[in-house]
Order: sequence, then structure tokens, then C-alpha cells
Amino acid sequence: MTGRRTCALVIALGGVLIGLLTGVGARLDVAQTGHAAQPMWGEVEWPFLLDQWGRGRAFRCRAGDCGVEINLYIRPKLGFCNCSTGVADDQELDRVGDIDLLGPQFEPLADGHPVTVGWMTGRSRPYKVDNPAARGQALAIGVNDKCDVVVATVAVYHDLDARIEDAALAFLNSETVLNWTKVELGL
Repeated sequence: MTGRRTCALVIALGGVLIGLLTGVGARLDVAQTGHAAQPMWGEVEWPFLLDQWGRGRAFRCRAGDCGVEINLYIRPKLGFCNCSTGVADDQELDRVGDIDLLGPQFEPLADGHPVTVGWMTGRSRPYKVDNPAARGQALAIGVNDKCDVVVATVAVYHDLDARIEDAALAFLNSETVLNWTKVELGL
């Protein structure tokens, strides 16, 4: 065997070994915690009727990946944010958020708190949703770039916990979502 072929074979075998070890680590994580360390989000069809803000994007993280099924809906609302303060308080989040997409019966569970998505700042707030078609809990997340706001609604049919918000914020901070956001905001 020539030196180049030997080197190529060693590199190829090293890549296979790394892949196998990575797969074993992922399986161990699932066995230990019940779900994968990095949630897998798949895009699904936007389930809501068309309104003045248009369709957004919808994603789902299955229970096998996130511990519980999480549905995340995101869309921009151009020119709809308070240009001087952004999404700085719960009243502004309630005004710009999309919790009402889940139905008319919802109530806040607690005060919101500051969040960051990419270069944007805003708030996240938990809600109880009590509708015949959708009972559970949800998060409203709103972040802004100047006068434009990007809203995300995270719906689960279980109690919310910090892991659900962490998974949603990690996904919102992913390159895929941030690149889409830049295009939607014309940046």
C-alpha cells in the first residue's frame, strides 16, 4: 500500500470510529435522560388560519427528542413593536404575542422575564391554555429588531419547565432560524 492510500485509509477509519462513538454517546444520553441532548426540530405545516400577519413557520420536536412533544410557531410582525422600548415588559409582549392563535381562553401563569435571540432582546412569559381543542401550557416569546418584532409561541400539552423553554430558545438561536429571521426582516 502506498503512503497516500494508507493515510486515506487511516483518516477514513478514524472518521468511522468517531461516528460510532458519537452514536454511542447519543444512545447513552437517550438511555440516561429519556431524550436526546440536542432536540431535533422538524418543520410542519402552519396550522392556523390566515390573518393580518400572514403565515409563519411551524416546527415540532417529538417527545423522543425533547421529553415531551413541543410545537413552536414563529413569525415576524413588521412595524408592530414599540420602536423606543422594544418588547421590554409583559404588557408589550401580551400585545404583540400570538398566544391567541391557540384559542381565546388563556391566562398568564407568571410574570415574564428577559430573553435574547441572536442580536434581538425581548421577553418570554408562560401561559395556561384552556380550550376544548388545546389544553396545556404555552410560552409567548417576543424579541425585536428596532420596530419589527419576531414572535414565537411554544405549545405543550403538559406543564412547562425550564428544559422546554431552553430547548425552544436554543432552536430560535439556531443558524437556520436566525438566517430566516434576517431574510424576513430585510437585514
